[in-house]
Amino acid sequence: MTSSADWLAGARPRTLPAAVAPVLAGTGVAAYVDEAVWWKALLALVVSLALQVGVNYANDYSDGVRGTDADRVGPMRLVGSGAASPRAVKTAAFAAFGVAAAAGLVLAATTAWWLVAVGLVCVVAAWFYTGGEKPYGYLGLGEVMVFVFFGLVAVVGTTFVQTETWEWPALYAGVGVGALACAILVANNLRDIPTDTVSGKRTLAVRLGDERTRSVYAFLVLVAAAAVVAVAVATTWWALVGLGFLARALPPTRAVLGGATGPALIPVLAATGAAELIWSVLVAVPLLLLG
Repeated sequence: MTSSADWLAGARPRTLPAAVAPVLAGTGVAAYVDEAVWWKALLALVVSLALQVGVNYANDYSDGVRGTDADRVGPMRLVGSGAASPRAVKTAAFAAFGVAAAAGLVLAATTAWWLVAVGLVCVVAAWFYTGGEKPYGYLGLGEVMVFVFFGLVAVVGTTFVQTETWEWPALYAGVGVGALACAILVANNLRDIPTDTVSGKRTLAVRLGDERTRSVYAFLVLVAAAAVVAVAVATTWWALVGLGFLARALPPTRAVLGGATGPALIPVLAATGAAELIWSVLVAVPLLLLG
């Protein structure tokens, strides 16, 4: 029997800040340019969290059946460790996607029906990250898709369902959130370069190599800082408080640039996730208060 603790670990709770951050940022922009619609913000949060959990279970399933997780450095995986059957994990993934779809349908019905198509693309992208015959995560495109869906689409979409207008600050916030979401994946794939190379998983980190991957991580942190400035220019200078995220982002950046490997990179993942959440809180709070 798979325990509840195993299922919780398989959901990878340390990645959930990446789902909360875009909703916070998008709601902050909505409040500043118009007004926050809190029940829609909560539904957007349900969509984002459910998609993140679904991606995590789907990744667990697909990597597990391929044998990619047979020799891991990072946290336990349900299928790879034998703690749960592939069928059970696959079912859990699609159950999470179902929750996201249900909440998304409500948002589409009360905002614009074309959002159904956006939601469908999000679910398809979530599954084929490591699923299917040619998963794009194995082709070095994982970071691109994370930036697009957990950055741009998530933030701009959260703002749009509340304001029903296009807002440039939402795009800038999406860049910042997306950059840090990418940084989480970059750190994860940096840690897994040795095992991914052996298993044939050609992530961006495998393609770039160790040294250049570390530079990409630092570059993404800089992009996130620049995005704070862009949001401030487009809204209020109080948004520059968001640069406070660097207090949490600089220690993991030093670890990455200092050559941390293997288990030493696991804390970097949690720290980067925390930095992303702090980024969104510090940017969103001034926008909410002044909106």
